[in-house]
Amino acid sequence: MELSEKQYQRIAALLPTQRGNVKIENRTLLNALIYRCENGCKWRALPKSFGNWHVIYMRFSRWSENGVLERVYTALAADGLLDRRVYALDSTAIKVHPDAQGALKKTVRKR
Repeated sequence: MELSEKQYQRIAALLPTQRGNVKIENRTLLNALIYRCENGCKWRALPKSFGNWHVIYMRFSRWSENGVLERVYTALAADGLLDRRVYALDSTAIKVHPDAQGALKKTVRKR
């Protein structure tokens, strides 16, 4: 899924203005974030068509710290454009040896 021009215009006012020598547009960055969420890939595995993965990650990190993504999410939720039932978390349980978890080790030696 990619943002259409109409969808992007709806949230463009909530995004920071681009200044200086910016190689990746905000719309492309948002499409990269959507791609990453849909596919669950690592940052380094983003397709080259989005641009340099590190630039995307750094801007994502700044936007997260500054509350930009939260404002976008809140605005989309207020408009009724988000279905919160879609989101799910997945985890994997791996059995680990007790010593790997920091358990106390036996120090008494048998003779």
